[in-house]
Amino acid sequence: MVKALVLYHSQQHGNTAKMAEAVAEGLRKEKCEVTLHNANEARFPIADFPGYSCVAFGTPDYFSYMAGTIKTFMDDWYLHRNDPGYVGKPFVVFFSHGGGGRARDSLGLFSRVGDKVGGTVESYGAPSKEVLEECRRLGAQLARAVK
Repeated sequence: MVKALVLYHSQQHGNTAKMAEAVAEGLRKEKCEVTLHNANEARFPIADFPGYSCVAFGTPDYFSYMAGTIKTFMDDWYLHRNDPGYVGKPFVVFFSHGGGGRARDSLGLFSRVGDKVGGTVESYGAPSKEVLEECRRLGAQLARAVK
């Protein structure tokens, strides 16, 4: 079974969490085992990363950049980038913002992890039904990229 990680940061309004849940639904529909990890609640244990076949990254836009906890994951990842299982993973990206959405400019950082699947899904404020459906499709697309 494909193991998928949905790593995101969400607090206050929970918009990114709603998007993460929708991505996870798409992954589960394609029979993936999904781990949802809100980096706002706990730092992701980087030693667990090689156990996942693919990853979905989600973040709010904070001051035109990704959330610090997601950047911290990338800092931790950087220390292990030459170890087996840390690179070559298909990934997707989604984010929420309250206007502007300039964090999209920093999301290319994830390309170091592997190959990006699909387009970046963004939500201005609370995700609409259409955005959530787009997130579900993105999760399914990621699952199919691994199989």
